[in-house]
Amino acid sequence: MLDIAVRVLPSLEEPMLSFTDYLTRYPAEMGLGTEPAETVFDRYHVPDFVLRNDGLLMDRDRLIAHARPARRNATAVSVDVHQVLTAGDQAAARYTLTAQLRQGKTFSAEIYAFGTLAPDGRLALLDQVTRTLPGDGQ
Repeated sequence: MLDIAVRVLPSLEEPMLSFTDYLTRYPAEMGLGTEPAETVFDRYHVPDFVLRNDGLLMDRDRLIAHARPARRNATAVSVDVHQVLTAGDQAAARYTLTAQLRQGKTFSAEIYAFGTLAPDGRLALLDQVTRTLPGDGQ
């Protein structure tokens, strides 16, 4: 499997992360971390990053606002990466994200993601199509 490197900022001394690492680390850091959501977001994305999830556009401010309730409600998050393909500044993946919620329920979604990296290695754009999987979170 080919895997593209994603630079994690601000510490340029650390090795660059692969797209697979981004997919597994970012949700855990954003959903469960103790660092400010803004710090986590900026580590992985350029300031004008845009996420198009199932056609809904979300910028930095909306994504950070979305993370706040997730941090209150999630107790665990895991990502199972099924496929990753990369070429130049383009990356694509198919993965499953599962979150354990405080109410004892589980949320799972299958996600198809297509991204563009900025010259510094952070994500500039991410298009996603999601499908909620059956489970006790529905």
